[in-house]
Amino acid sequence: MGDAPALADLREQPFDLLLALERCGLQAAEDSIGNEEHEWVGMAFRLGEQVFVSSRDEVREVLVYPDVVSRIPGSKPWLTGLANVRGQLLPVIDLQAFLGGATTRPGRETRLIVVNHRDVPAGLVVDEVLGFRRFPTDDRSADAPDMVLRCERYLRGAFRQDSDNWPVFELAALVESPQFLNAGRLPA
Repeated sequence: MGDAPALADLREQPFDLLLALERCGLQAAEDSIGNEEHEWVGMAFRLGEQVFVSSRDEVREVLVYPDVVSRIPGSKPWLTGLANVRGQLLPVIDLQAFLGGATTRPGRETRLIVVNHRDVPAGLVVDEVLGFRRFPTDDRSADAPDMVLRCERYLRGAFRQDSDNWPVFELAALVESPQFLNAGRLPA
């Protein structure tokens, strides 16, 4: 900080301390802007034994699995139902079942990833949320690894970190796909 006094020296001068803290905060924000261009941040989650990461910009929030999910008659099996989240109805989709896998059984680690999309509200049921992961943007590969689940059309490459491979799951591509938007069963 150059010639500026140490923060501890300003304990008895609250206004000067606030000014020094503001300068520190502005400098930290300026420094982080430069790092964002070289870093990709995503939310990691698990479906069965497979792990994925989605851009943090595509995730509005992560919720525990709701106590009450009301089934919707005439809907496809992967549309688990509707949940009331803070007074708003949220469609709850079993992501693993949608992708052709087994039905997810709610447990202690089960979470809903609420997709950050202005037109399509959706809460995606996942087995576990593993938190944020940071990757250097240069470490992104255009090739996604082979998956057991049928999700290739939603994958946008992968990041490699140590011996782990993190496929990038694009949530916007999922919720905008015709298969996802057609949750009603065809009449018999």
